[in-house]
Amino acid sequence: MRTTQTLKSPSIVFKLAERSFLLYIPMLLAMVFTLFPLFWALVTAFKRESDITKLPITYLPSPITAKNFVIAWNNVGFSKYFFNSLFVAVATVAIVLVCSILVGYAISRFRFKGKGVFMLLLLCTQFIPGAMLLIPMFEIFRGLHLTSNLMALVIINSTFQLPFNAILMSGFITNIPEQLEEAAMVDGCSRLRAVFLVIFPILVPGIVATMVYTFIGSWNEFLFALMMISKKTLFTLPVGLRYMQGEFDIQYGALAAGSVIALLPAAILFAYVQRFLVQGMSAGAVKG
Repeated sequence: MRTTQTLKSPSIVFKLAERSFLLYIPMLLAMVFTLFPLFWALVTAFKRESDITKLPITYLPSPITAKNFVIAWNNVGFSKYFFNSLFVAVATVAIVLVCSILVGYAISRFRFKGKGVFMLLLLCTQFIPGAMLLIPMFEIFRGLHLTSNLMALVIINSTFQLPFNAILMSGFITNIPEQLEEAAMVDGCSRLRAVFLVIFPILVPGIVATMVYTFIGSWNEFLFALMMISKKTLFTLPVGLRYMQGEFDIQYGALAAGSVIALLPAAILFAYVQRFLVQGMSAGAVKG
């Protein structure tokens, strides 16, 4: 029996190695396909303008220069665009977070007529393309004298981000045992106080997931920012990148540097909160 097992073991090892090869090679190719544009943007951002289009192509900057970042930040105006985008994203996160917690709690804990229809309508809003609503929303905000106003982008982003995040939050709240709130209310807490003292701390992974999703969605929003904002001082980063592409000339180095600047906050935020996102996947695993 030992001889037979010994003869079989190399074939088993070979099959496992073959499976691993077939699994990891496609993943490696997908990773290269995804990361190479980011690598090339980073390399271009640190090249001199004269070296970017020079042949033969060089895959590493030599010499390294930060001039493109200075041009993008100071001369092009990315310092203003950056803080405009930051204001819109942070304000949207604050509004969506509060509203999604309240709406998600109501969906999760209360029974009312039309609840299924209400949730269906929330889901259906995700099927509506934003481009279809562009002209009606522009007319509405023009009537409210909110065009060329960053608050218009905050309202629009909040409107589009809230339905999905409310459903997402209701899923997190459903996984939290209701007995915890009941115990707090027996001890004298009101329902609202029980939500903030008991549910809120347990809901941290869900809150972080909502914040990240909303922040990235607002940070990257381009269509409505392009349509609503006409003043250059109020441009957000995506619109600022668009206007760096001139009719007759493109500064590839400054454009790449601007792209890196636009990418950094979302990348840093995701890297910092990824542990909370992983926790959110197993939220509610404690049995009541």
